[in-house]
Amino acid sequence: MSEAATATTDKDIVAEADAAVEVLARVRSEIGKVVFGQDRVVELTLAGILAGGHVLLIGAPGLAKTKLVETTARALGLDWGRVQFTPDLMPGDILGSEILDESASGRSFRFVKGPIFTSLLMADEINRASPRTQSALLQAMQERHVTVAGASYDLPKPFHVLATQNPIEQEGTYPLPEAQLDRFLLKIDVEYPDMETERRILVETTGLQDVVVRAQLDSEKLIALQNLVRRMPVPEKVLEAIIRLVRSARPEQSENTQVQKRVHWGPSPRAGQALMLAARSRALLRGRLAPSLDDVEALADPALGHRMALAYDPTGTGGSLSKLIAELAANAA
Repeated sequence: MSEAATATTDKDIVAEADAAVEVLARVRSEIGKVVFGQDRVVELTLAGILAGGHVLLIGAPGLAKTKLVETTARALGLDWGRVQFTPDLMPGDILGSEILDESASGRSFRFVKGPIFTSLLMADEINRASPRTQSALLQAMQERHVTVAGASYDLPKPFHVLATQNPIEQEGTYPLPEAQLDRFLLKIDVEYPDMETERRILVETTGLQDVVVRAQLDSEKLIALQNLVRRMPVPEKVLEAIIRLVRSARPEQSENTQVQKRVHWGPSPRAGQALMLAARSRALLRGRLAPSLDDVEALADPALGHRMALAYDPTGTGGSLSKLIAELAANAA
């Protein structure tokens, strides 16, 4: 590519990025009308969507996880659907099923699409369904199509799964298998609000006011933003930091003695891919054209935490996985 063409391309990216920053600021403002005090959660959720991935939200009941998903869908101008996962939920309840039609010409099977055929699917309390039902999402989340009775059906573009999980009540739940967890680009812990935020929640959500969230994007514009994210340049120092971080979290390759002793299994290259894309998305959300080392540190736990596991610690004194990942990220940067 000639220097003139390269300069034109760079200029186009800058112009697109400037326009994207403005519209994304409006998206965050619309979400902020309904979801209070969860700026980090909102930013990470949008980063996951801009990166073209799926997001797992983990938090206690009543922390506006469902409201966040609904509001995000409305602000992005996406069609969305919700599936409440329960122990008796079957794969056909998500994917759809074939029914027998009778007509004058005879009998034939017709496929009735399930709620998964939407741009943004909320999988509420995903760990309450059986492994058989959870596995119904595997193909959809990875390949963007589903197979029913030997026939393949494409899902809408874009397609994202935003799943919620309650970490408190574990009776009657089924832990997500590693293959399912790995399909989520980011895992986001939703914390309790601070005092001022909780005061605002009590005042503004118990009256008669009905807040209207206005769409700032649509499917085509979101896809264009996702393409822009993949075209954003990544500095060599950021790339090297991501590689060092991912490799240092594997007990077979790490020089960190804590990782060698405490980590049962480490992250795959998919973790590096997730971190690379999410870092670009976070940079764009913050008005920057390229990711920085701060993005890598901020996204290390959301991108790696569900892709590795600690060995059993009978003493309980080893510390949390999040703390270990934070230390690895600081060293890698």
